[in-house]
Amino acid sequence: MKFHYYPETDSLYIDLSEKKGVDSREVVPGVVMDFDADGQLVGVDIDHASKIVDLSRLEADSLPVSNLSLVRA
Repeated sequence: MKFHYYPETDSLYIDLSEKKGVDSREVVPGVVMDFDADGQLVGVDIDHASKIVDLSRLEADSLPVSNLSLVRA
């Protein structure tokens, strides 16, 4: 899973899979879910993210993470 924040558009993309999205559905205004060819969720795009989520912190609880990578832009 990867989080991509684009400050120029204030959008957050949460990449859930390495599979390619082939279909997108807006579930609420400004939130689009991407699906692969099998209908599985592969990503979530949030427009105007700073107005919807707290981007100042990232918290994980009990995730079975084996690799954590932090990259500064």
